[in-house]
Amino acid sequence: MHIRIGITGGIGVGKSTVCSIFRQLGVPIYYADVRAKLLMNEDTDLKKKIKQAFGWDTYDKQENLNRSYLSKIVFNDPAQLNLLNSIVHPAVFDDYHNWVDAKAKAGHAYSIKEAALMFETDSHKDMNKIIVVTAPINDRLERIMRRDHIKKDDVLKRIESQLSDKERLERADFVIRNAGKDSVILQSLEIHKKIVALTVA
Repeated sequence: MHIRIGITGGIGVGKSTVCSIFRQLGVPIYYADVRAKLLMNEDTDLKKKIKQAFGWDTYDKQENLNRSYLSKIVFNDPAQLNLLNSIVHPAVFDDYHNWVDAKAKAGHAYSIKEAALMFETDSHKDMNKIIVVTAPINDRLERIMRRDHIKKDDVLKRIESQLSDKERLERADFVIRNAGKDSVILQSLEIHKKIVALTVA
């Protein structure tokens, strides 16, 4: 039996770091946000739906997504953002299922889907187990400000727009705490052992 694991957590908690550890253990990782961006540029049917919803200027003459144009439309308008998500998420859902079927056929005991919006999109229902990554707020602020070159207030707005850690932790099967004194590697290895045990149970 192939086990589907989800990894999620708020912005700046270090999900990518955790995923890189599991990847080194030979676990296939599906990066939902990366795949969504790829599909928005390559999936003909999806591109057509986005153009119909947001206008032909959503793509340039080379048929590449005009990200800044689309961002201006959806960034401060929850209704438009929900519309975009309702178009993109079903395409990602189908893409993930094709991917995970291939990993199962290839003999992998389990795979991981990494997604910031795991509970918000109901994709957690598709997972057998969920790993939630957390980190202290000051570490998150510093990490995002440095990574995205944005101001503290903008980071706080992004954090406040997401689910709280409390809400995520209530639904978690496993938790990785990415704080200075905690070893993310050791926590990941411990969870890896538990998941492998489930695949042979």
